[in-house]
Amino acid sequence: MKELRGMPVAKAILADLQERVDKLIEKGVTPKLTVVRVGAREDDLSYERGIYKRFEGVGAKVETMELPLAVTQEELEKVIVSLNEDVSVHGVLMFRPLPKALDETKIKSLLMEEKDVDCLTSANDAHLFAGDKKGYPPCTPQAVMEILDYYDIDLTGKKVTVVGRSMVVGKPVAMLLLSKNATVTICHTRTQNLQEECKNADIIVACAGVPKMITSEFVREGQVVIDVGIHMVDDKLCGDVDYDSVREIVDAITPVPGGVGSVTTTVLLKHTVMSAQRRLK
Repeated sequence: MKELRGMPVAKAILADLQERVDKLIEKGVTPKLTVVRVGAREDDLSYERGIYKRFEGVGAKVETMELPLAVTQEELEKVIVSLNEDVSVHGVLMFRPLPKALDETKIKSLLMEEKDVDCLTSANDAHLFAGDKKGYPPCTPQAVMEILDYYDIDLTGKKVTVVGRSMVVGKPVAMLLLSKNATVTICHTRTQNLQEECKNADIIVACAGVPKMITSEFVREGQVVIDVGIHMVDDKLCGDVDYDSVREIVDAITPVPGGVGSVTTTVLLKHTVMSAQRRLK
């Protein structure tokens, strides 16, 4: 069994990004991301710390606009508009979900697609599903693709079962896989014969958001398993895959932690750098 760890992938991407950031800075442009956070959820704060570490490591900038839970719709909209107008900002990341009192759909329509580095807007959704590569796909699905590419896992003609149908991971990663000529089946927690669908696949992407739902009964020899899930169970991190039982059967698998999540913040940096480069041109 081969363990597909994320850190070597992240380091390879960072080596390229460091050179690109250095060239931008020489031209007077420092890539900058603004994180918009309403409240202070611990999972958001943990991800935010990872973003700062990744960006500052190559000389890029990050700032956080922390807003109170009681922020009004009008106040949040003003923040988004101001970031659209700020020429020093190349990327905007807004943590979700927002408090129920806020209209997330309206916020999505306000953000400029050029600064939407994690596919929040409908415009970037459209680019993703059209496959025109003009926008930025969500960072986590793109991290999955970066891992597959780094480890030379050819997708052409391969059967890929995606277990999950959210607009955050499931549907976007299916579109990205299709763009690499994979034959994709999207499943979910209500799919009949889910075990059979998974066993028929060459590659499984587990992103249903259910801890350890993919067990040894779902897999066979020769498969590659990409685990996107991250959960805290009995004070330990785990994914959507029962790692200990599945690793004994499949050819390759991503661990949790240390897999897809290790690459996600690097992809966010990559998209922000791309935005800065496009702005310069």
